[in-house]
Amino acid sequence: MLNQSIPLKSRIEAALEAADSALVLASPSDISRAAKAWRKCGTLGVDTEFVRERTYYAQLGLVQVSDGQTVWLIDPLVRGSHAPIKDLLENEDIVKIFHSPSEDLDVLMNTVGAMPTPMLDTQLACALLGQPLQLAYHAMVRWLFELDMDNDQTRSNWVSRPLKPAQLHYAALDVCLLPLIWEILQQRLKELNRHSWLIEDCNAAVYNAGDQESTLSNWLRIRGVGRLDGESLAILERLYNWREEQARARDLPRGFIIKDPILLGIARLKPGDIGSLREVEGLHPGAVRRYGEDLLALIRSVRDSGKSLPIIQQLNRSERSCLAQMKSLVGDKARDLGVEPAVLASRRELEAIMRQDSNHWPPKFRGWRSELIGKPLENLRQKFNPVTG
Repeated sequence: MLNQSIPLKSRIEAALEAADSALVLASPSDISRAAKAWRKCGTLGVDTEFVRERTYYAQLGLVQVSDGQTVWLIDPLVRGSHAPIKDLLENEDIVKIFHSPSEDLDVLMNTVGAMPTPMLDTQLACALLGQPLQLAYHAMVRWLFELDMDNDQTRSNWVSRPLKPAQLHYAALDVCLLPLIWEILQQRLKELNRHSWLIEDCNAAVYNAGDQESTLSNWLRIRGVGRLDGESLAILERLYNWREEQARARDLPRGFIIKDPILLGIARLKPGDIGSLREVEGLHPGAVRRYGEDLLALIRSVRDSGKSLPIIQQLNRSERSCLAQMKSLVGDKARDLGVEPAVLASRRELEAIMRQDSNHWPPKFRGWRSELIGKPLENLRQKFNPVTG
């Protein structure tokens, strides 16, 4: 419940004052003292700042923690800083409050080797309360408190030292209000009986963030993949996984290896020699020199194996009708709840539901969404596609 003993305005002012006087933890002893204070808290706001422009793995530049009265700014480049951060993230007695944490989870896992448990996402909480699904932190603060926050340091170099005062203040503002925000959102969610929905979705987010293998299916999202034949699809899958291995091993962005449209072009043309490979539109001569033989070997291995993947079929008339009715059903339910339809189901998820029985639906439909819309969606699926199993 929201603490009513202190006026809301006073709590906001206290949080902003904490941001103005944030504690910069730049030595092991500073971090150790702060860690003792964290262990006394039941809830902490957490955020990160990082750089991810020319590397595969984001480079962690700062970790911010706040209890609403104090803001700690932890320098993760300090020797010995990772263990206390890891302990905090894994302390199940402390609820960690993030806003839109997908990238935070990724950089924390790859840098300190831990996921926050338990973790709650205020962006998702806002979506369950009827706000836009991708509501930015500054927009959330404006919605709740009618405050405009500084956001002019978004593109800063967070791994350069020393960090500037403006950077530190920006980082502190990003976390100082999170504990208070969570109190407000939690109360509203409980009033609508949606608190358990958030818990379920946040637990799933942490689980999915730790599943690096899930990125290997992202090749299906490359634009134009639906126009490939079965053998080309098998080649594209192999090329995508090879590029993922290269990017991780060399710590380079995927596009620095070979961009998606070029992978698609290679899979479509299926070149059998260097000369043919050079004809792929957009493929840089340097990439041909560096990767050419590897690419040709991958293509040959797929073709020699005879592997072919099912062609991605365009929706037929019956499927289009089914999808339209599913979208209408989801839209009606979303209006009843006062949320965006995508909170319940995206078009991609509805297509997956339409083509499979409920035992094989996306995992997010095994909980509260299943209780709300699972049965009517299954009825529609069976009406239009009764033999799918």
